[in-house]
Amino acid sequence: MTDTAADQTSAHRLVRQYGKMNGLGLWTLFKREIGRFLKVWMQTVFAPVVTTLLFMTVFKLAFGERGRLTGDFEGLSYIEFLAPGLIVMAILQNAFQNTSSSLVQAKFNSTYVDFLMPPLSPMELTIGFIGGSVVRGLLVAFISAIGIQLSGLADLSVAHVWPILWFSITSAIALGALGAIGGIWADKFDHLSAVTNFVIVPLTFLSGTFYDIKVMSEPFYTMALLDPFFYMIDGFRYGFLGVANSSVIVGVWVTGLLSVAGIFAVWLMFRSGYKLKA
Repeated sequence: MTDTAADQTSAHRLVRQYGKMNGLGLWTLFKREIGRFLKVWMQTVFAPVVTTLLFMTVFKLAFGERGRLTGDFEGLSYIEFLAPGLIVMAILQNAFQNTSSSLVQAKFNSTYVDFLMPPLSPMELTIGFIGGSVVRGLLVAFISAIGIQLSGLADLSVAHVWPILWFSITSAIALGALGAIGGIWADKFDHLSAVTNFVIVPLTFLSGTFYDIKVMSEPFYTMALLDPFFYMIDGFRYGFLGVANSSVIVGVWVTGLLSVAGIFAVWLMFRSGYKLKA
């Protein structure tokens, strides 16, 4: 039996209905972001891990077990202090790079319509892109930590689990959001490089990754306290060492608020179509 003309017309009018969230579309975008960096894993995963291990090796050869800290970290070796800082630094840099490079590349190749045309809401786009950056940041950090432990470069004993989980995830979310903001704003890779070189790298290196900020003189000590990256690194380090330079609760609030603010900013940019829609 053949369909009547009315049946055929009715069938063409059927439109797929979505609930409050397009779960399939969000999952597809999330997998796309993960698959994008896994296709070039030598560059996006292996290279950052090697960089982290090289940093550890150089400082291990330079200081060995001779470097002993004072103040809040008295009695700890410099290598024990350094290892958590390098791990969280890998999270920050790779989470930022994932979203920023993805969006700039999409704009450069004019393929951003691939995620603007599907029925994805601004919040779904935000979650999909930032989610991919979180996976990359945590993956690089996890492999780096295993490499440091197995190679004997440092003993990564865990003092508290919850700060490690909280500060690693919120740091990845915040930097993934910052990367998305930079990627949407940048018109070409040169603009993105400027953000990386003049914002991300200075904030990372001057945040206590390589040193106890309390040995710094003014005004650099106060500047470090105003650096949000400091609270990410200090809180994460607390999870391993059990001591911190600042209040861990303050760090929880700072990183939590930064994550929420970053998500909201990216949502606004996708919602308005800033530099994405004509």
